[in-house]
Amino acid sequence: MTSHKTTQTMKPATAAKKLGVYLQATPAEFQEGVVTRDELTALQADPPQWLVDLRRDGPHPRPVVAAKLGVSNAGLARGGATEPLTTEQIEALKAENPEWLQKERATQAEVRKETARLKEKRKAEAEAKGS
Repeated sequence: MTSHKTTQTMKPATAAKKLGVYLQATPAEFQEGVVTRDELTALQADPPQWLVDLRRDGPHPRPVVAAKLGVSNAGLARGGATEPLTTEQIEALKAENPEWLQKERATQAEVRKETARLKEKRKAEAEAKGS
């Protein structure tokens, strides 16, 4: 008996998320089809021009916008930036540096600092148990 390896596929939304692009900005054939793991790997290894352009210029999905601004997804929502933004819009927002962005960046910095402190504490506790 031979075993047949089935090709794993994913919905376009999942593939777009893995590629870090906004699904509605992708070509129609990408949005309407399914993507195999091999196709996803190929897109990541040798991206077509549309993918290069989308990653560079946007519009970008919320997680990418949040990362480029240095805030959390929740902070982005609190600031009222709920729509996908282009790279140009993100740069303009950075230049404008509104109060909400300053506040959310400070909050994010505190979260990172606390996360690092807890990680260090756990590491010290693990070393103490191992001694």
